[in-house]
Amino acid sequence: MLILLAAIFILHITCICLLLAATIHNAWWVTETMSTDIWGRWILIRGNWSYTENLGHYPQEYLQAVQASSVLACIFCILGLFVFVAQLYTLPKGKRFLFTGVFQLLAWLCIMIAASIYTNIFHKDKEPGWYGGSFILAWISVCLTFISCISYFFLRKKKA
Repeated sequence: MLILLAAIFILHITCICLLLAATIHNAWWVTETMSTDIWGRWILIRGNWSYTENLGHYPQEYLQAVQASSVLACIFCILGLFVFVAQLYTLPKGKRFLFTGVFQLLAWLCIMIAASIYTNIFHKDKEPGWYGGSFILAWISVCLTFISCISYFFLRKKKA
């Protein structure tokens, strides 16, 4: 049981790290001379990378929805970790970690919304480029957060 708890704890920490990296790092859309995230844009000018908050033609409503959803996913996942640790000590034996599972479900829903909006709205038939590492991390964190959520819903505190 201890190994299972450690594995779930490590999965949860991995989800947090991936969500934070996807939210903070500047590689959602990349070209040869530009790297864009959900907060700003880095442009290569004469060999130097320059930061600008101007994201050009992005629809602001959708961009703010992606930003808010990404931040909320991080918050819910971190809160879920605290709730999990608290439930380890307070949950009666034989009960499920449902409250922690709900936080992970909310984190999964938020990052799924953010990644889906970004996929559907931005960079459709626009300038040539490719999705960057942060975008890929966002989709990986969608999968891992869902797995974490399901594991919490099925996990019971061991009876002595």
